[in-house]
Amino acid sequence: MPESKPLLRLDAVSKDYVSNGERVQALRDVSLDVGAGELVALVGRSGCGKSTLLNLAGAMDFPSRGRVLLSGIDTSTLGDTGLTKVRRESVGFVFQSFQLLPTLTVRENVELPLLLAGRPDARGPAMEKLAWVEMDSLAARFPHQLSGGQQQRVAIARALVHSPFLLLADEPIGNLDSITGNLVLEILRRTASEQSVTILMATHSAESTSAADIVVRLRDGQVETVTRN
Repeated sequence: MPESKPLLRLDAVSKDYVSNGERVQALRDVSLDVGAGELVALVGRSGCGKSTLLNLAGAMDFPSRGRVLLSGIDTSTLGDTGLTKVRRESVGFVFQSFQLLPTLTVRENVELPLLLAGRPDARGPAMEKLAWVEMDSLAARFPHQLSGGQQQRVAIARALVHSPFLLLADEPIGNLDSITGNLVLEILRRTASEQSVTILMATHSAESTSAADIVVRLRDGQVETVTRN
């Protein structure tokens, strides 16, 4: 059988920024292939390029050189309509600070991406994803009534409600204690393996690297090592 194409490919990607009139290389010649349903931990010191890589993978930014391909499509060739479609339908985001809207209930927070995309049938998918993260019983509560771990589980449900094929997580357990963090990691692990969602996770956590299929260690904007667990 022919070899399947990776869901995400970074092909000799570099990213430059200008700071105080000087060029700064955030990423340098990074190449990486990630298949469907793989959980990838991006590790390294602050400033090594983890967040830049996440932004490029999610088509929130574009490389200075090289190519980023999602399902074989070069993101830099997409126009505004195509980029909006990718971000709304194909990519989900989870942040360290949860970013739930305080005036909305748990269910309404999870419904929001579908409502913004013009889908009237938001309640069913929202409750389904809340059940996936074991938060459906708290659907009527507001974020301030939840623990940090519960808020992160709601944030994961919100990121998954539109059935993306790529989930980008920036320090998803950075604000959580070890027990709660391990529960969130298990949900991410199940999401990758049982729903074939590809997950890129920037992390400083040893527990996160242990849960990952692939550990990519970055140093000064370059890939230092790639290890499969």
